[in-house]
Amino acid sequence: MSNIQLSHEAHQSTQTRYPVCFLAHDIDVPMNVGSFFRVADALGVEKIFLTGSTVVPPNAKIKKTSRSTEKYVPYEYSSDPVTIIESLKSLGYKIVSLEITSESIDLAALNMLPTDKVCLVLGSENYGIKDEILALSDITVHIPMFGVNSSMNVASACSIATYEITRQLRNERLS
Repeated sequence: MSNIQLSHEAHQSTQTRYPVCFLAHDIDVPMNVGSFFRVADALGVEKIFLTGSTVVPPNAKIKKTSRSTEKYVPYEYSSDPVTIIESLKSLGYKIVSLEITSESIDLAALNMLPTDKVCLVLGSENYGIKDEILALSDITVHIPMFGVNSSMNVASACSIATYEITRQLRNERLS
């Protein structure tokens, strides 16, 4: 049997959803928001919370980048991220901020159990996650950078972190 690329029609959706949500605060670039929807759909994220100045659907750039997944991934807008975080905490969610800080740990050291519920907090590329939100976080993780730049695009970082979180929730080991 040869290794051939499959068509989109060959994909069979499992509709698997994990107890993972995103909280995107002050994300002003519509293409990043569109990428969050696409990652959420691909990796089984249950919901996206858009807060602060984050761009919200309907938006042509979000739709194009998300490849219309904003139609399938539930989302909610609130100006206040604190209210959302407090509500999620009361429901048993761990608040995991993705940011380089003096206390952040390497994403690889994150230890999620299959029973955990997770809210991944994503902040502005220019200003990061606000101190008020970091203070409410249960843990802050970062992706180690080996190049000249100290960070990467928030949508790329979201993809990496979400894959690692859902991998751990599936209780899969890296080989």
